[in-house]
Amino acid sequence: MKLHLDTEGKAVLENGMPVYLHEDGKAIPFDAVAALNKISALNGEAKSHREAKEALEAKLKAFAGIDDPAKAREALQTLTHIDQKKLIEAGAVDQVKAQITQAFQTQLDEASSKNKTLEAQLYQEMIGGRFSSSAFIQDNLAIPADLVQARFGHAFSIDAGKVVATDAAGNKVFSRRQPGEIAEFEEALEYLIEQYPHKDHILKASGHRGGGSQPTPQQHGHKTLKRSAFDALDIGSKQAALKDGIYR
Repeated sequence: MKLHLDTEGKAVLENGMPVYLHEDGKAIPFDAVAALNKISALNGEAKSHREAKEALEAKLKAFAGIDDPAKAREALQTLTHIDQKKLIEAGAVDQVKAQITQAFQTQLDEASSKNKTLEAQLYQEMIGGRFSSSAFIQDNLAIPADLVQARFGHAFSIDAGKVVATDAAGNKVFSRRQPGEIAEFEEALEYLIEQYPHKDHILKASGHRGGGSQPTPQQHGHKTLKRSAFDALDIGSKQAALKDGIYR
């Protein structure tokens, strides 16, 4: 990005803050004070994480060779309540081990299933809801919210209770309006759309950058797909159709 200058070559200010032009031509004021405060806060947070990590590593040395201390502790407590005389009987040790393993595995499978269900519900509530109520989708895109989620939903996840977006390289999408902060859903989705190579196929005519309506896929001679045929596709085929610009 570069400093925004007026016709006299002077820096443009907004609320006392210098305005910078980003690569996409957007002019956004830079809050230097907020940026410095954020950097200081992040440095302090990084130091705390490092100290906590070092302390945890020191404690974990006592459990070297044990992959799951909780399981090991539970197994030891169970074995102490078993009559040692029965353990030396032929086949008794293996039988007891099998019973313990089976009981634990059943509980683990149940907990895992419940956890996956809760994660899916949380994802749909926090992320799916944002797609369905997105003003950016309604105002700028020519496809419905469920299709946008089918194509871009994988880029969003929940981290520490917040919705976080990642770009194609796996990097978190940060806000350009609030330096150092994770981009909110609408800003992150707009960024992902801007980076999408086939964005012209999903933007409304009035939503094309640079003004002026764009030729439709039919005018270009591209193959198109009706909504009824699109709805009959599986999720993988829908994503492929969106990527290739077949559905509009």
